[in-house]
Amino acid sequence: MRTLLNLIWLIFGGLWLSIGYFFFGLLACLLIVTIPVGVASFRMAAYALWPFGKTVVNKPSSGTGAALLNVVWFLIGGVWLAVGHVTTAAAQAVTIVGIPLAIANIKMIPVTCFPFGKMIVDSDAIPAGYEPLFTI
Repeated sequence: MRTLLNLIWLIFGGLWLSIGYFFFGLLACLLIVTIPVGVASFRMAAYALWPFGKTVVNKPSSGTGAALLNVVWFLIGGVWLAVGHVTTAAAQAVTIVGIPLAIANIKMIPVTCFPFGKMIVDSDAIPAGYEPLFTI
Protein backbone atom coordinates (compact mmCIF):
# COMPACT_ATOMS: atom_id res chain seq x y z
CA MET A 1 0.00 0.00 0.00
CA ARG A 2 2.88 2.38 0.78
CA THR A 3 4.33 1.86 -2.68
CA LEU A 4 1.00 2.59 -4.34
CA LEU A 5 0.49 5.76 -2.28
CA ASN A 6 4.07 6.85 -3.00
CA LEU A 7 3.57 6.36 -6.74
CA ILE A 8 0.32 8.33 -6.69
CA TRP A 9 2.06 10.98 -4.56
CA LEU A 10 4.97 11.16 -7.01
CA ILE A 11 2.66 11.73 -9.97
CA PHE A 12 0.28 14.19 -8.32
CA GLY A 13 2.61 16.67 -6.67
CA GLY A 14 5.54 14.92 -5.02
CA LEU A 15 7.88 15.42 -7.95
CA TRP A 16 7.21 19.16 -8.06
CA LEU A 17 7.59 19.57 -4.31
CA SER A 18 10.86 17.65 -4.42
CA ILE A 19 12.13 19.84 -7.25
CA GLY A 20 11.26 22.92 -5.16
CA TYR A 21 13.27 21.61 -2.21
CA PHE A 22 16.15 20.63 -4.49
CA PHE A 23 16.18 24.08 -6.13
CA PHE A 24 16.19 25.80 -2.74
CA GLY A 25 19.03 23.48 -1.65
CA LEU A 26 21.10 24.47 -4.66
CA LEU A 27 20.54 28.16 -3.91
CA ALA A 28 21.47 27.64 -0.25
CA CYS A 29 24.70 25.86 -1.21
CA LEU A 30 25.96 28.90 -3.13
CA LEU A 31 27.22 30.46 0.11
CA ILE A 32 29.48 28.54 2.48
CA VAL A 33 27.56 29.75 5.53
CA THR A 34 24.25 28.34 4.30
CA ILE A 35 25.49 24.89 3.22
CA PRO A 36 23.83 23.21 6.26
CA VAL A 37 20.54 24.74 5.11
CA GLY A 38 21.13 23.30 1.63
CA VAL A 39 21.85 19.85 3.04
CA ALA A 40 18.61 19.98 5.05
CA SER A 41 16.78 21.00 1.90
CA PHE A 42 18.19 18.02 0.00
CA ARG A 43 17.07 15.76 2.87
CA MET A 44 13.58 17.23 2.65
CA ALA A 45 13.61 16.79 -1.15
CA ALA A 46 14.11 13.06 -0.69
CA TYR A 47 11.31 13.00 1.89
CA ALA A 48 8.95 14.97 -0.37
CA LEU A 49 9.68 12.59 -3.23
CA TRP A 50 8.75 9.36 -1.39
CA PRO A 51 7.10 10.16 2.02
CA PHE A 52 4.80 7.24 2.81
CA GLY A 53 6.41 4.79 5.23
CA LYS A 54 8.62 7.48 6.77
CA THR A 55 8.46 8.96 10.26
CA VAL A 56 9.78 12.27 11.53
CA VAL A 57 11.49 12.03 14.92
CA ASN A 58 13.10 14.59 17.23
CA LYS A 59 16.85 14.35 17.68
CA PRO A 60 17.45 14.31 21.42
CA SER A 61 20.87 15.93 20.96
CA SER A 62 19.71 19.04 19.08
CA GLY A 63 20.17 22.36 20.82
CA THR A 64 20.66 26.06 20.25
CA GLY A 65 22.35 25.64 16.87
CA ALA A 66 19.32 23.79 15.51
CA ALA A 67 17.02 26.49 16.86
CA LEU A 68 19.04 29.25 15.19
CA LEU A 69 19.18 27.38 11.89
CA ASN A 70 15.41 26.83 12.09
CA VAL A 71 14.90 30.60 12.35
CA VAL A 72 17.13 31.22 9.32
CA TRP A 73 15.43 28.41 7.39
CA PHE A 74 11.93 29.67 8.23
CA LEU A 75 12.67 33.25 7.19
CA ILE A 76 14.47 32.42 3.96
CA GLY A 77 12.68 29.42 2.53
CA GLY A 78 10.46 27.57 4.98
CA VAL A 79 7.49 29.86 4.53
CA TRP A 80 7.59 29.58 0.74
CA LEU A 81 7.97 25.82 0.79
CA ALA A 82 5.04 25.59 3.23
CA VAL A 83 2.95 27.67 0.79
CA GLY A 84 3.85 25.09 -1.87
CA HIS A 85 2.56 22.32 0.40
CA VAL A 86 -0.71 24.15 1.08
CA THR A 87 -1.22 24.85 -2.62
CA THR A 88 -0.51 21.25 -3.58
CA ALA A 89 -2.77 19.97 -0.77
CA ALA A 90 -5.63 22.16 -1.99
CA ALA A 91 -5.26 20.79 -5.52
CA GLN A 92 -5.05 17.20 -4.28
CA ALA A 93 -8.07 17.49 -1.99
CA VAL A 94 -10.38 18.04 -4.97
CA THR A 95 -10.65 14.29 -5.59
CA ILE A 96 -11.36 11.42 -3.22
CA VAL A 97 -8.13 9.68 -4.20
CA GLY A 98 -6.18 12.87 -3.47
CA ILE A 99 -7.50 13.38 0.07
CA PRO A 100 -4.86 11.12 1.75
CA LEU A 101 -2.21 12.93 -0.26
CA ALA A 102 -3.54 16.31 0.85
CA ILE A 103 -3.46 15.15 4.48
CA ALA A 104 0.16 14.01 4.01
CA ASN A 105 1.01 17.41 2.55
CA ILE A 106 -0.44 19.21 5.56
CA LYS A 107 1.43 16.86 7.93
CA MET A 108 4.71 17.78 6.23
CA ILE A 109 4.35 21.52 6.95
CA PRO A 110 5.85 21.51 10.50
CA VAL A 111 9.00 19.75 9.35
CA THR A 112 9.06 21.98 6.27
CA CYS A 113 9.12 25.09 8.44
CA PHE A 114 11.51 23.76 11.11
CA PRO A 115 13.63 20.83 9.82
CA PHE A 116 16.68 21.17 12.08
CA GLY A 117 16.67 18.97 15.15
CA LYS A 118 14.59 16.34 13.37
CA MET A 119 15.40 13.15 11.48
CA ILE A 120 13.43 11.31 8.83
CA VAL A 121 13.57 7.54 9.35
CA ASP A 122 11.73 4.47 8.10
CA SER A 123 8.55 3.85 10.06
CA ASP A 124 9.64 0.27 10.68
CA ALA A 125 13.03 1.23 12.12
CA ILE A 126 12.60 4.04 14.65
CA PRO A 127 15.79 4.17 16.75
CA ALA A 128 15.49 3.58 20.48
CA GLY A 129 15.26 6.78 22.47
CA TYR A 130 13.81 8.83 19.62
CA GLU A 131 10.38 10.39 19.95
CA PRO A 132 8.23 10.06 16.79
CA LEU A 133 6.42 13.25 15.82
CA PHE A 134 4.27 11.93 12.99
CA THR A 135 4.14 9.20 10.39
CA ILE A 136 2.89 9.57 6.86
